[in-house]
Amino acid sequence: MLRELLDYDPQTGILTWKSRDTSMFRDGMQTASHRAARWNSRLAGKEAFTASNSYGYRVGRIFNMGYLASRVIWAIHYGVWPVAGTDHINGKRDDNRIENLRDATQAQNMQNTAIPVTNTSGVMGVCWHAQRSKWAARIRANGKMKHLGLFANFDDAVACRKSAEAEFGYHANHGRAA
Repeated sequence: MLRELLDYDPQTGILTWKSRDTSMFRDGMQTASHRAARWNSRLAGKEAFTASNSYGYRVGRIFNMGYLASRVIWAIHYGVWPVAGTDHINGKRDDNRIENLRDATQAQNMQNTAIPVTNTSGVMGVCWHAQRSKWAARIRANGKMKHLGLFANFDDAVACRKSAEAEFGYHANHGRAA
């Protein structure tokens, strides 16, 4: 049904409304043909899902139901809805090119996050432990925070954290600059 309603350009990640015939409308105060003509004159060929939610993701409505553009695009491209959710690989929430989307659980999505602005070390999961005067490394794995160790050398703490990221399946983009 989505492919009957929307066109998707995988190069740009943009959805556009297709023209609708009268079978998609019901007679009411206006005839179905009048409603179809009115809808087509206003929206056919125009960009769809132009609004953004409070998190910066593109959103829109189809037959009065709200959807994330990334999920609609996944369904159009692959013919099925994403099993878990969609992750924007490069972290840009409005970049809906299919090459930038992956089907990912919330946990997998969290393993592909940008470094927070509050981070002071410059590396996710590495911080200065003032009481011990050493660098501490930690990682979230299987829903639990795991202490990786204390290190006199910053580079050793970073290497330990990066090794743990690889071990626990973190995405290569994890910890990128925002």
